[in-house]
Amino acid sequence: MSYFIKEEQIRFRHTDFAGIVFYPRFLEMLNDLVEDWFEEALNRPFSKIHETNGIPTVDLKVQFKNAARIGEILTKKLWVKELKSSSVVCGFHFINQQEKTVLEGEVTLVNVAIAEDRKTIKAEAFNQEVKAKIEKYLL
Repeated sequence: MSYFIKEEQIRFRHTDFAGIVFYPRFLEMLNDLVEDWFEEALNRPFSKIHETNGIPTVDLKVQFKNAARIGEILTKKLWVKELKSSSVVCGFHFINQQEKTVLEGEVTLVNVAIAEDRKTIKAEAFNQEVKAKIEKYLL
């Protein structure tokens, strides 16, 4: 098992008036982590996936543990907790430079096919190549 790991510096755009990360920005950082994982580890960039498919979040559990402040660097980790035919449950953990947990939780993603008219979507099984790549991150 291995983690997918990225670092991110907290910038002014992430923070509120008090200089701490405004909670919706954490969700954007999580989405960036998922998008980077798909592109860098699974070789499925969102720019290509979204031509015919999608990877919507269908469930999200988040715990905010500590504030993150402007200038800090967070280490963001993602791993797979459960893999089904068309969905994957990922755990995530953001820690600061003092090794304190800032954010943790899990996100459930579903692989969907999008109709040509873009009006309907339907769950679609991951192909074997993608499943094998996802399994490398299974806990």
